[in-house]
Amino acid sequence: MPENMVLIWAVTIAVLLFIEALTQGLTTIWFAAGGVAALLTAALGLDLWIQIGVFAGVSLLMLLLTRPIAVRYLNTKVVHTNADSLIGKEAVVIERIDNIQGTGAARIEGKEWTARSVRPEQTIEAGEIVMVRSIEGVKLMVGRRIYEDQEV
Repeated sequence: MPENMVLIWAVTIAVLLFIEALTQGLTTIWFAAGGVAALLTAALGLDLWIQIGVFAGVSLLMLLLTRPIAVRYLNTKVVHTNADSLIGKEAVVIERIDNIQGTGAARIEGKEWTARSVRPEQTIEAGEIVMVRSIEGVKLMVGRRIYEDQEV
């Protein structure tokens, strides 16, 4: 079996690199590096348990040391939606917001949105100006405006 392990590790590396090429998201590259290290231990004739240990150890080490760096530099294309740009802006309540009744709407930038209060027990009357805190699905999650750490 030891003479077959070089071939098995080579096939493992090829499969992992093929998957990596398909995904283009740094999903299996760490394990391919572990496979190369295991292939080298197999070529040296070391026991199978050492090969597996080297594979796991190198893969984990590569994952821990290089993944944070890769994520920081490769995932720079985060595109915020237009909806995300509404967070932190003010909206006008056009229909009383009552989470218990499941009612409420607000207008922001000329568009009407379903709106709910970030505080489940809080109702907000029509005509009040609120701040968009987040967006959940197609609903604005709003709260009263805050001035100097005090809610109005």
